Amino acid sequence: MPRAQRRLLRPSLAALSLSLLLGAAHADTPLFSADGYRINLYRSPTPNQLQGAAIVDTAALQTLLTQTPRPVLIDVYRRQWLQGRFIEDQPHENLPGSHWLANTGDGDLTADWQGYFARNLNALTAGDLAQPLVFYCRSDCWLSWNAVKRAAAMGYKTLYWYRDGLDAWQAANLPVEPARPEPFP
Repeated sequence: MPRAQRRLLRPSLAALSLSLLLGAAHADTPLFSADGYRINLYRSPTPNQLQGAAIVDTAALQTLLTQTPRPVLIDVYRRQWLQGRFIEDQPHENLPGSHWLANTGDGDLTADWQGYFARNLNALTAGDLAQPLVFYCRSDCWLSWNAVKRAAAMGYKTLYWYRDGLDAWQAANLPVEPARPEPFP
């Protein structure tokens, strides 16, 4: 084999080896907690169903928003939390009228974050477990899936998952508004 071909082959083999090594590392990392919450690779394809919730697309959500009682929109997109405050590293928008419960879609919530989630849901529903709730994030985002699952475990009965979330809303050229997370704690 000529020297030039060997020089080209070495980086390719190194890249292949690294790729295989990283793939094996991901294969050893669990995707779900013992409780069934997604804990890794949050931005990846999501399922077409979720026990305890109805999946809605943009048209169905628009219809829901005209009904009484009007569902509460809950965005669970992540926001960096550092030294007791949210860090706005980039602007975030959400559907008009939404409540942003940042970081509550993580698979493993500390007691403080679980309390934040529970207190806000209780306040937003006035303690009514039948109040319709719509959870969303971005498309291919497990955070909203986790949040719906968590709300169902807390006893909420009328749950919707806007699976394609903000991305689908924006793709339909519907209005958005600047978002701020609900204060923590």
